[in-house]
Parts: sequence; structure tokens; C-alpha cells
Amino acid sequence: LQRKNADIRKQQHYELANEILQMGNEIYVEPMEYKALQKRAKETTVNAKGRYNRKKRFGKSLANKAPATLLLILESKSKNRGMNGLYKVDKWEYKASQYDHLSKQYHKKKLSQRTTQLENGDTVQRDLYAAFLLMNAGTDLKSPDQTLCEQTYERFKQLHDMEIARLKSENKTHLSS
Repeated sequence: LQRKNADIRKQQHYELANEILQMGNEIYVEPMEYKALQKRAKETTVNAKGRYNRKKRFGKSLANKAPATLLLILESKSKNRGMNGLYKVDKWEYKASQYDHLSKQYHKKKLSQRTTQLENGDTVQRDLYAAFLLMNAGTDLKSPDQTLCEQTYERFKQLHDMEIARLKSENKTHLSS
């Protein structure tokens, strides 16, 4: 069963990689340490009710989704097609999920906070906004290009609102991943 699941997952990764490569010729990613996310929490913590928090992290879901494999497949397929491969931004300096391009400041957020309030009052979904910032990466791959962000933000906001409205109109439960 494990082998079959791995084969199906790999086939789905190849199909997704083909779909992604049909959309464009530049792929920007923020590399993550997936092994670190799989490890158990080291410290024992207590919640507000006095109960111990679980030490489990994202081991099983990462094993089932295999994001690192998808990135490897994307990189090899893009190089085979004559592209530059993946552009990996500097995750320590870029911090796409914390940046607000309007105020030009970083705001630390909890992982559970799924929306971001921008300086102009717009509310955007955190992961979509991070993808927008990655799309507008500067040539140094250490920060977003401010002029690109300003040029493309209005279109991003239109598409963002359309997608959020579409998801709400489907009236289906969506998985967190």
C-alpha cells in the first residue's frame, strides 16, 4: 500500500508540474526545511486551560504531500525545457508571508493567522499574497521589487477577490492544505 501511494503521489506530482510549467517559464519558490517541520516539538507547553499541548507537528501530512519531491520534479522538468529552473528566494531576508508592500514593513504573524490586513485596509489571504510577493521578486532574490508590486497589485487584488468569491460560492469544505 505504501509503494502504491508513493507511485500515485509521484504521478500526481508530475501532472501538477506539467500544469505549472504550462503557466509560465519562471518559477519562484521560498525554500523550506521540511525535515524540521516533521520533527516533534522539543518543549512541553501548556495551553490556557492548563492542559498540555501536543508535541506532534506536520510529519504525516508532509509525508503524504511530499512537497520537496514536487520541487525536485519541477526543477528537473524546467531545466529539461531550457528554463533556468527554480528561482529560490532568500527565506531569511525575503519573508514573503510577513511583508506588506504598501507600508514596506515586516509584521510577524502566527501560522494560524490565514489573512493579512494591508496598510490600505485590504484583507488578503496570506498564502496568495505571499505568492504575489514571490512573483514580484527583485533580481537579488532577497526582497520584492517595489515598482513591480505597485504595477501588478490592482490586478492581483481583482483576481484574489474573484477567487475568494468563487470558493465561497461553491459552499464546499476545503482542506487546510
